[in-house]
Amino acid sequence: MHVLVTGATGFVGGRLVPELRAAGHDVRALVRDPSTYTPAPDVDVVQGDLLDPGTLTAAFDGIDAAYYLVHSMQAGDDFEERDRKAARNFAEAASAAGVDRVIYLGGLGEDGDDLSPHLRSRREVEALLAEGDYDLTSLRAAIIVGDGSASFRMVRQLVSRLPVMVTPRWVRNECQPIAIDDVVAYLVGVLDAPETAGETYGIGGPDVLTYREMMGRTAEAMGRTRPLILSVPVLTPNLSSYWVGLVTDVPSGVARPLILGLKNPVVVTDDSIRDHVEVDLTPFDDAVAKALAPEQSASRPTRQGSPTGGERGGHP
Repeated sequence: MHVLVTGATGFVGGRLVPELRAAGHDVRALVRDPSTYTPAPDVDVVQGDLLDPGTLTAAFDGIDAAYYLVHSMQAGDDFEERDRKAARNFAEAASAAGVDRVIYLGGLGEDGDDLSPHLRSRREVEALLAEGDYDLTSLRAAIIVGDGSASFRMVRQLVSRLPVMVTPRWVRNECQPIAIDDVVAYLVGVLDAPETAGETYGIGGPDVLTYREMMGRTAEAMGRTRPLILSVPVLTPNLSSYWVGLVTDVPSGVARPLILGLKNPVVVTDDSIRDHVEVDLTPFDDAVAKALAPEQSASRPTRQGSPTGGERGGHP
């Protein structure tokens, strides 16, 4: 199958592209600047921008299925309008090219909830994509655990830098995190499961945890004492986003929508995706250990005096 991946340079897209190739698909990656992208072997790279519809015709030529993995979280106050425009341009280009399937990765959250602006925008994007002349499969996930995930980086840095935290009541809310490998497995799997066309599924890992428990178990995986977490009713998620921006290196434009998105529980209520795509789900602790591995390997001291006289150190 000829497949287009938008957002190929991102956290999810960068892992999806080689897995699609491994599954036997012909893959084309849409990127804004090809000079900054090193593709997997045998991947076709085309330059284009979803905000510029004139650049999309060549990208969709001959494509059977396309993945929509882009968002404008860091685009400032106008991110909703940018997301809206990008989704419309994508849907029009994919429809004009006769694409059969579109697969979208959005965020968990009940439609009746008071969703954050970010999650509300993701839901609007989903609705706009559904207007296209193709079958849309939507997957919705909560926190994705992996090296390079902004939400997991925020958790990791909070527990490493703050032995005591004063948080809003959202710290008691439940979340169903999922490992990045499992997300990619689902994204690849639905492409080969035609019965998932036109459907929406929640995807999550095997563990349902409060945010407090997530932070505690992440601290233990890092070899640290669990932080003392005090929840108070007067501290809002909006105020929390400011101190997260001060304590971590997650950009404020990313930290704020992430924190605001924590006010509602995000748990899979319908796991029917498992009837169609078989994924051996990764326990939270194992997902955290894998996400931390690159950083922990890089921090190991270099050892000198190997038997061959050279130096031997940790993996980069």
